[in-house]
Amino acid sequence: MDPIPLTGTRCAICGSEGNAETVFQENLGVDAFTPAVFSARRLPDRIHYRIVRCVECGLLRSDPIASADLVSDLYSQSKFEYGGESANLARTYGRYLAELDRYGRRNEALLEIGCGNGFFLEEARRRDYGVVRGVEPSADAVAQAPPGLREAIVVDVMRPGLFDGRSFDVICLFQVLDHLPDPAAVLEECFRLLKPGGLVLCLNHDAEALSARLLGARSPIIDVEHTYLFSERTISRLLETLGFRVLACGPARNTYSLRYLSRLLPLPRVAKTPLLGVLDATRAGKVRLSVRLGNLYAIAQRPEESRS
Repeated sequence: MDPIPLTGTRCAICGSEGNAETVFQENLGVDAFTPAVFSARRLPDRIHYRIVRCVECGLLRSDPIASADLVSDLYSQSKFEYGGESANLARTYGRYLAELDRYGRRNEALLEIGCGNGFFLEEARRRDYGVVRGVEPSADAVAQAPPGLREAIVVDVMRPGLFDGRSFDVICLFQVLDHLPDPAAVLEECFRLLKPGGLVLCLNHDAEALSARLLGARSPIIDVEHTYLFSERTISRLLETLGFRVLACGPARNTYSLRYLSRLLPLPRVAKTPLLGVLDATRAGKVRLSVRLGNLYAIAQRPEESRS
């Protein structure tokens, strides 16, 4: 197989190119670019691009990377195989959706970008959102959505033109910003789609979490799927640069099964596979834990328009 051509990236915050220091050297080959590798929540395998830190603003990014067209195609072919964890994910995301009540959220219309099979959209409906819409590139994931929800999901990557401006009160991006080749462009589109006073809710990996700092290149967040890795400081700065008002940002508490947590352990596959087998064969694997494990959340608002 011919090598996959890679192109340079620029900082999503300050726009600089090349003004960066290497943090981790690349660890990938042509076999890294398959739908299986780009399927959500796969077993960590330490495949990643070169990771650099912007000298100007400190944002971590992969550089260089495969083309956006290739990555979009891989995501469209990827499989949805984490349905067993959906209830726990809905608990986590629902917890932070409830936080929006503090900021006067309206519950007329909600959009989720990267919605999988729609498990969180169902949670939003249970919380009385009148209209829920989703965008998801994986055709397999959307095919697994409940029939009454499937028509509310657009099978595509997030891009301009999918929805009319000022259509949504809330836009959610859960474990999405890290994966985007141009997160600033997607957040700009979110700004356009939000009604004045509307809220955006992001939850993604924290590049400065204790686990990330201790594990270094062995951390599961150092992954070929992740183009950008944010901290509380850099996600806030990006949102503010794009015109949002950051209302809250901090470490996130996730609800996971013991089995899923075990998948994230930095163990060799020869040791991890039998461990997961034992957890699958017993009830222990389904034990639910709520932990802070290297994620952050951010809530930001499109400002109300001046009435002057």
